[in-house]
Amino acid sequence: MPSPFPGMDPYLEHPRAWPNIHHRLMTAIADDLAPQLLPKYQVLIEERVYPVDSQDAVVVGVPDVAVAKGLRQGVKGDGAIATAPLPDAAVTVTLTIPETIRQGYLEIREIATSQVVTVVEVLSPTNKRPGRGRLEYETKRATLLGSLCNFVEIDLLRQGPALEVPQGIASSAYSILVSPQEMRPQAQWYGFNLADPIPCFALPLQPEDVSPTVDLKRLLDGLYDRSGYGLVIDYAQDPVPPLSGADALWAREWLKQVYQ
Repeated sequence: MPSPFPGMDPYLEHPRAWPNIHHRLMTAIADDLAPQLLPKYQVLIEERVYPVDSQDAVVVGVPDVAVAKGLRQGVKGDGAIATAPLPDAAVTVTLTIPETIRQGYLEIREIATSQVVTVVEVLSPTNKRPGRGRLEYETKRATLLGSLCNFVEIDLLRQGPALEVPQGIASSAYSILVSPQEMRPQAQWYGFNLADPIPCFALPLQPEDVSPTVDLKRLLDGLYDRSGYGLVIDYAQDPVPPLSGADALWAREWLKQVYQ
């Protein structure tokens, strides 16, 4: 059973669903590409660890009265020296615990040379939300765009500021950036919205290679079916994060037509 939406299903963007979507989409892309690229190239799922802070971390909390209530006054005896204040009882506090998030990405490696030819990223909330995770990703992104490696960035999340919107291009809910190294500083940009189909794109390899086509909608529909999302998503409820007014109206009308 495929998703009822013609393009990206906004219900798959739910924060609790996205880690599974991200993991399974990475695997689906790798499994789809591998037979087309062997024996010249190997498709690997690598993992990066992002530090987490701000709203993702546990904050330090110390009650204002903790010190006052935890002290006992020293008493003087007959000719005795006053003792130092002693803690009466421990106070429970919350410490900042450094947290990390693991995220997968794809590397296309030439088997004969072990050279990384192409990197494919599917963005997660950590990459888009302001904070250390975004800064780390932006640093890696800049390094890749300055290298001899092809780069593909897939953004299927409405929430969070976009990593980049090229000049003269209207902003969109979703985007795919395809940056063949021989084209830089130019690149191919696919912007699309909720009612649009997800564009297929050619995966850049080396100039002499035939580029395979990546059909994200087909892969998403496959993982939607295998994960049983059609059985657990309640399309009568609003998605999380919520849609804008125009998109919410369109989605309600679309779902009404699909399920009538």
